[in-house]
Amino acid sequence: MKIWRRRFLTVAVAIFYLSISGLIEPTAGAAAPGDTMRWDIVTVVGTNVEPGGRATATAEDGSKITMTGSGTFRIDELSNNVTGGGTWETRNSAGVVTGGGTYTVLRNLRFELAPGAFFPPPFVDNVGNSNDARAGLVFLRIVYSDGSAGVLVVSCHIVGTPDSVFEGITASKGFVDFWRHETGITLFHVANP
Repeated sequence: MKIWRRRFLTVAVAIFYLSISGLIEPTAGAAAPGDTMRWDIVTVVGTNVEPGGRATATAEDGSKITMTGSGTFRIDELSNNVTGGGTWETRNSAGVVTGGGTYTVLRNLRFELAPGAFFPPPFVDNVGNSNDARAGLVFLRIVYSDGSAGVLVVSCHIVGTPDSVFEGITASKGFVDFWRHETGITLFHVANP
């Protein structure tokens, strides 16, 4: 027991020393209830993270939805204080386009912050301030331009995020759940640091 305590104390002191000397970077700070968060589906061009990406998810039968988008929400459960939306396109399992248009975010259903920090240089955050980047999971109530409703799930996995957190989106549209994330990169930022 004494050996375990001594090792723990040694590791704790080493981490403290390295953090105050600047040799290790802390993970991104927390976001608090009432903070405004920005979400984006992004693209990576070389080492530049840019807004304007696309993300795809697949339904049980192999049909797909591809979405673009960005917006903001408050970290309050069931908050109507949201902005944003984007475009959507659905394809059947044969790849034939079956619909498309725009969508609008109506409500933040739930947000959970996850550990993580933006990627180290040479990566450049052209979406927001890299110090304000966060990992997490948000559920957004949306309405599609064809009148159907659904939920957009945006999940962001960055450096230091547990592997149980996926990167990308899933979405429902009417009675169809596009539950398997396929492609796409997302990012959260605290919009009012």
